[in-house]
Amino acid sequence: MLIQTRTIVVKKGTADLVLERFMQDGPMDTMEGLIDRSVMVNRKKQDDQEEIVVMARWRSVEDWKNWEKSDAHIQGHRQNQGKPKPDHIISVTVNMYEVKAIKEGVSKYK
Repeated sequence: MLIQTRTIVVKKGTADLVLERFMQDGPMDTMEGLIDRSVMVNRKKQDDQEEIVVMARWRSVEDWKNWEKSDAHIQGHRQNQGKPKPDHIISVTVNMYEVKAIKEGVSKYK
C-alpha cells in the first residue's frame, strides 16, 4: 500500500476554499487501485493559519503511478500551468509513504 499526503497551510479563515476543492468528486475517485481519500483539518488552533491534510491511499505504487500518468491527472496540471498560486495558500507539502505494516485494534464494538 502507498499513502500520499498533501499538507496545505492557508491563511486563517480560508480553509473552506481548499476543502471545497478536495471534497468534490473527481477523476481520481474512479481510478483503479484507489482505496480512499480523506480530507482532514488540523484541530490545533493557530493564530494566523489553518492546516488541511489530504490523504490518498493506493493499493500499490503501480496504481499510484498509473494515476500520475493518466490523461485526467496530466490535463488537470496543464490547466493550472503558469497560473500563480492563490493568495490564501501559504505552503503545500507532499509526502509519500510505503506502508510496511498495519496493526488493527481490537474493539468491543465490532
